[in-house]
Amino acid sequence: MAREIFETKRKALKINLNPEIYGTFAEIGAGQEVARNFFNAGAASGTIAKTMSAYDMAFSDAIYGEEEDGRYVSRTRLQKMLSHEFNLLTHRLHGDKYCNKKFFAFADTVTTLNFTKTNEPHGWIGLRFQHEVGGPTNDIIVHVRLLDSDNQLQQKVLGIIGVNLLFAAYYYAENVQTMIESLVDNLSIGSVEIDLVKLNGPLFENVNQRLINLYLIAKGFAKAAIFQPDGKAVQIKDYLYKKNIILLRTKYRQKSLPNFDLFNLAVEQFKKNTGATDQDTIVLIEVLMGNVLEDTHEITDEDLQEFASRADELCATGNNIIVSNFRRNNHLAEFISNFKPKNIGIATNVYNLKNIFNSDNYNKELYTNELLSYISGMFNKNVKLYAYPYLLKKENKIITTQNMPVSEEAQPLFEFLIKNGYIIDIENYDEKFVKTV
Repeated sequence: MAREIFETKRKALKINLNPEIYGTFAEIGAGQEVARNFFNAGAASGTIAKTMSAYDMAFSDAIYGEEEDGRYVSRTRLQKMLSHEFNLLTHRLHGDKYCNKKFFAFADTVTTLNFTKTNEPHGWIGLRFQHEVGGPTNDIIVHVRLLDSDNQLQQKVLGIIGVNLLFAAYYYAENVQTMIESLVDNLSIGSVEIDLVKLNGPLFENVNQRLINLYLIAKGFAKAAIFQPDGKAVQIKDYLYKKNIILLRTKYRQKSLPNFDLFNLAVEQFKKNTGATDQDTIVLIEVLMGNVLEDTHEITDEDLQEFASRADELCATGNNIIVSNFRRNNHLAEFISNFKPKNIGIATNVYNLKNIFNSDNYNKELYTNELLSYISGMFNKNVKLYAYPYLLKKENKIITTQNMPVSEEAQPLFEFLIKNGYIIDIENYDEKFVKTV
């Protein structure tokens, strides 16, 4: 049976009329958009103990403490806000009036579009709440990217997400998939991206955190998720910002582990060519979800479990894992470029390049336009392709970019990319590790 989606005002009013739900709203950066929805819904005195917005940095630091990195729109700032506000609730509110309350502290720290439209609007939104009266606390922390091109629309989106989060915590928390889905209730497609969800507390102790973040991709709320070698999800921008990034692409349900011998050569060559160091380089192995999304239109729980298992398997090799829905290299490169990387390297197989530069795989009339679109998106900002050779079995011949077959109409462009170092052959490979095709 399909879930009924309540309007935002109805959600806020239902919470306001619930005598057990009571707490605080603390919002930084975009005004008090979430609290405003509860005031406008009516009966807000039944829910709101306090609202506040420490908009000035000096006030914010005086209340929550200074951040070491000086950033106010950050997960650490949000966690300090949640801890401070929830502690105030429990310290100040006692007696018979509050003995049957499930306390909560809602917080957000957000930057919306500035006047000159030169910033990247995003924010951290969180909730610390009691699921049972007098019970332990649980946390839901979400990172969002606000995609509307208008400041007021972004503020409206923020207000709706905040209501959705509070409603989900009290009415959907025992069904995590429904809880995640409901975060975008009443929002227009393309207005927001949710690229990280973190759950903590006894209510969520049996929840697989990797599955949650994979579900964001499956539902189209996010384009990718990154997991560290310990399996923990990280916020992509924070992790990749201004780093050197080298990626190895792998496919869904690929049976074997990646060819680490060739990949390690690609990493070494990338560092040598760019001057990257271990300290400023992020090495990623990608698990591609995009082909399944496009083929089946709906990912099952079994698919998610397989993705999680594959991510666990690759994390166990000591590598960072990125799960994405990018079927083409240029879409992946364009996405990574959003985080202002120093250099990007994508390790691929020459066999894949052969397919790209073979017009027989495309509509002949559209091929040159499609190829130009691919190249312009692929190599727009410090991106290089590091190409593995393959063994052509029927001729028993190693194929590199030097002897790879290329369609006549694509030959000049291919030669340009080779000559100018956009596509680079992997050097010093051992033939016993070369894939046979």
